[in-house]
Amino acid sequence: MDLPEFILGDNTDFPQAIFVIHTRFPRFIINLENDQIEWLEDFDKEDEKELLVETQNMIEQASNFYDREVSRYQE
Repeated sequence: MDLPEFILGDNTDFPQAIFVIHTRFPRFIINLENDQIEWLEDFDKEDEKELLVETQNMIEQASNFYDREVSRYQE
């Protein structure tokens, strides 16, 4: 199955949260309410150092995706 890179998600158990799911490596779910990231991959110590550098970029990409999607709904 071919999936988009980002998917929006919500859940009524978390009414204030907006989730963005990143489906490509490294896979993660980010809660845009508080920028908390849940990684869906296992990393070794070497990978973790690189991820710390890339985390801010990933948050920005997820936020840009969300903004784009919301603007499309408003049109």
